[in-house]
Amino acid sequence: MIKPGADDKIYPVAKLATILDSLVAEGVSTQDALAGVHLSKSAISSTATRVSLNQVIECYRNADRLSRDPHFAYRAGLRLHVSAYGMYGFAILSSTNYRQTMRFAIRYHQLATPLTTIDFKEHDGYGGWTITPVPNVGVDARLYKFLVEMQFGISLSLHRDIMGPSFAARQLHVTYGPPADAPRYPQIFGSPVLFGQPENRFLFDVAWLDGTPNLGNEIAYATVLELCDGLMEEFRLRLGLTGKVRQALMVNLMRSTSFDDLAKGLHMSARTLRRKLRDENTSFRKLADELRMDVAIKYLRDTDLTVEHIAEALGFSDAANFRQAFRRWAKAAPREFRGIAGRT
Repeated sequence: MIKPGADDKIYPVAKLATILDSLVAEGVSTQDALAGVHLSKSAISSTATRVSLNQVIECYRNADRLSRDPHFAYRAGLRLHVSAYGMYGFAILSSTNYRQTMRFAIRYHQLATPLTTIDFKEHDGYGGWTITPVPNVGVDARLYKFLVEMQFGISLSLHRDIMGPSFAARQLHVTYGPPADAPRYPQIFGSPVLFGQPENRFLFDVAWLDGTPNLGNEIAYATVLELCDGLMEEFRLRLGLTGKVRQALMVNLMRSTSFDDLAKGLHMSARTLRRKLRDENTSFRKLADELRMDVAIKYLRDTDLTVEHIAEALGFSDAANFRQAFRRWAKAAPREFRGIAGRT
């Protein structure tokens, strides 16, 4: 498992942005919500922005302090869906077997901006996630509870995304003692909550694991798995500016990333970034084209996704722009290339 430093700015901003949006909806100012986070409102909107675990923790601390909702963390977690997790989320959706999905989620959890470690086991008719907040000096008892309850919300939301809206937890276990409003917890969380337990656990009927994923596709899953392996390798290496640019482009593959946004995310001017990439014998355009071309070829060769769906997955505004770009890369139209690839 990759263990970057808590100050390494390598994670997408999605989780932090969800917390910010939830606070603003309560009437909290952006300035107060981001106090001590050292991040501007414009940076939150940039797909190139990368944050550290410590920045996310500081934002969560602000939320715990500023929100009037004692169950803010849980409700914010419910707002996070697979679409917020990039390739990690796409792999979860395309997995053809729920037990495989659970194994994937653990192995590649580093891609999910993890503030907790997770493990999964089946026992006595239950499927169960064990949730442990990260060991960080900034995680006190209040924030520990915040992280656990937010992860409960995330877990329920993601399970419903892949298993259907009727999915429900059977029991929730927490290590901390009952708060003043403990009698309301079953109503709020939708299942019994047991306090003072040895571990934080999210339990559900194991029969859910025997279902068939509606969006499962073996070829798509294998393709996205390769992309996730690439992301994990980038986490491991993170060597050279080229690697950092490629990582940023990979994480934001479904969204357009401007050169200026990328430069800001790397804390340098556009001119400096251009010069440093030139020193490494490459360019932003070349790296972006190489990445998109490789993924487009995989999709066209190995899946039955339509050209329109591929264009959307690669962040193109429409299929016509994708067709034009692909012809420039491969000297053939996408459908023509698919036909050639299918015969070879």
